[in-house]
Amino acid sequence: MTATMQALKIDPDDREAFAAHCRAWLRDNLPPRPDFALPQGPLEIAERRQLDYLCTWQAAAYRAGLVGCDYPEAYGGGGRHDCQRIANREMQAAGAPFLPNVVGLGMAGPTIVHHGSEALKRELIPRLLSGEDIWCQGFSEPGAGSDLANVQTFAERKGDRWIINGHKIWTSLAHFAQWMILLCRSDRGNKYGGMTYFVVPIASALERGVSVRPLIKMTGEGGFNEVLFEDFEIDDRYRLDEVGRGWSVAMTTLAHERGAGSLVTPTSGGAIGDSPDTLTAAGLIALAKTCYRAGKPAADDPVLRDAIVAQLIRHEAFAHSQRRAKVPALCDHPARLPLQHKLLLSEQLQDTARLACTIAGQAASLHHSEPSAPGGGRWPLAYMNSYGFTIAAGSNEIQRNILGERVLGLAKSK
Repeated sequence: MTATMQALKIDPDDREAFAAHCRAWLRDNLPPRPDFALPQGPLEIAERRQLDYLCTWQAAAYRAGLVGCDYPEAYGGGGRHDCQRIANREMQAAGAPFLPNVVGLGMAGPTIVHHGSEALKRELIPRLLSGEDIWCQGFSEPGAGSDLANVQTFAERKGDRWIINGHKIWTSLAHFAQWMILLCRSDRGNKYGGMTYFVVPIASALERGVSVRPLIKMTGEGGFNEVLFEDFEIDDRYRLDEVGRGWSVAMTTLAHERGAGSLVTPTSGGAIGDSPDTLTAAGLIALAKTCYRAGKPAADDPVLRDAIVAQLIRHEAFAHSQRRAKVPALCDHPARLPLQHKLLLSEQLQDTARLACTIAGQAASLHHSEPSAPGGGRWPLAYMNSYGFTIAAGSNEIQRNILGERVLGLAKSK
């Protein structure tokens, strides 16, 4: 049974009243922390109990009107405008758990709104917003990572059906997902115009043409997977947009994955990210006060103090840059700040975690299961996981090329 968002008796244009509703609801309804460890982010969910806890939270936040509030009411949303950012802000300020359906909220939902049929919007989006259906992304392949246009997973049309064969990799959450957004090649003779985009019910297709295999990361976590399609049949009604327009649809997905979509339509689902006390400059200060060098707190080391202050400045600058992105007159190019934010945030998080490991010194080598690991061992784990962020949604090297060529107008590098 699909969860239903409650109708809020608040003027859709009264954002202050909406923010007050969010704060009041969060004050009374934050879930207790579980008696097991939560992952550092949605892409690191490895256990069913973690997923169940987080999905229960997303469903509650959705029913209260804090998730999907900017989607049309016809698709299970709140019918508001520019309120999701407010709900996100209040959830983050309250220290709420992150929402697990990151691919559904941040990528699949906006893509379906832009390119899906009316029937698909009404069928898929309500369960995506409530967290009842978890989504994954079928883009990367062994030979098509940074060069996404080289995808070879092939969809052959047979009347009103498609037969899909191929191999997707680095597929986060595929081990739990009910649905996948899937980019396929439908014409081998046309690189960009020969791709078609589908939404695929992979959970119901396991052992019926679809298999999911876990990929273990260097952290020991298994959030990544590879997905293999072997003569998998799907109805044509699950195609998004026209045949051969898959590349255009994929660009909509990537725009939202990289953050650019927030300037077009506010359709990301809700607060997603790390726990409040991890990967923050404030967390660095707390760590430096509890780690010792030659009998003195690391916070007394002038070199480390300078490094921490540098990270505080970066965090503050990034926050102001986010504020600037909300003022159209300050955005000279629609993609500049969102694309820049993915690049800067991923490197800022990585550098913060690296500095934390420096502060912890030799103790940073302790596993997070060790009781004596500084900060609960979260920082070394965060540092290793940070490399996924600098690679995801186009590696940071590619991100710089995009900014240089499309925003600054520089010549192509090759």
